[in-house]
Amino acid sequence: MTPQQIEQLIKQGMNDAEVSVSGAEGKFTAEVISTQFDGLPLIKRHKLVYACVNDEITSGALHALTIIAKTPSEVA
Repeated sequence: MTPQQIEQLIKQGMNDAEVSVSGAEGKFTAEVISTQFDGLPLIKRHKLVYACVNDEITSGALHALTIIAKTPSEVA
């Protein structure tokens, strides 16, 4: 998988998200900024992102994903 493919999957699942993915060889870091994270604890934010790439994790195409999940107000 490429960072662009992962970025696209997350954007499809979370259409309001700003997504930036880096990494290679199955190990990636995704920075995701979304209003969907408002009021959610970190674990639930991560679950939202993991749901977007679950098939790739299950298939082994994606081995590790570090998630940085913030709301727009947390970034400002």
